[in-house]
Amino acid sequence: MSVPATDTRPGLSARPPGASQGLAPDGQPAAALSVPAQTPAAAGQAMQLDLRDIHLPGAPPVWPPAPGWWLLGALLLAGLAAAAVRLRDRRRAWRRRERIMAELDGLLQPPQPGPAAGCGPELLGGVSALLKRAALSRFPRTEVASLTGPDWLAFLDRTGGAGGFVAGPGRVLESGAYAPEQDCDATAVVELARRWLRHNL
Repeated sequence: MSVPATDTRPGLSARPPGASQGLAPDGQPAAALSVPAQTPAAAGQAMQLDLRDIHLPGAPPVWPPAPGWWLLGALLLAGLAAAAVRLRDRRRAWRRRERIMAELDGLLQPPQPGPAAGCGPELLGGVSALLKRAALSRFPRTEVASLTGPDWLAFLDRTGGAGGFVAGPGRVLESGAYAPEQDCDATAVVELARRWLRHNL
């Protein structure tokens, strides 16, 4: 029986017979290297990552409000303040107009029981004074204060009289309180003054 020759070249180590066939030195098949098998639970735990839960951001705080709310609040306050000022001014103007109208009506009623007041100095002077007072509050003082006579009547026509002072019943106001008793319609004079006051107050 022949014995297989052994390669004795330098650099090569002797290999026992059967090593190339995956045999152990004792001639038995070499056991294959294997990785221990994992159970399904162990595999699932290995796949899990160390992550934290997702936390949603909390609701924004109510106070202090955002700058936009401050701006909106400031605008609302400014609007309310402006509306309150306008309402106050309108109420004052309304009360003032009603007071002047009451004074105008009082010029037709004499302080003592008797006939209605005629076109005397008291009536004409009172109507002229009310008109001048209202004009000074409505128009620049430099434009009104020095007006007398025909210039005063022309101004009244330009500002709402529509010709009733220069060529109508209001022409008796040219002399004002210095005029003697005149033959005129006192009611028409008062109504003309009332229309001018309502137009300008």
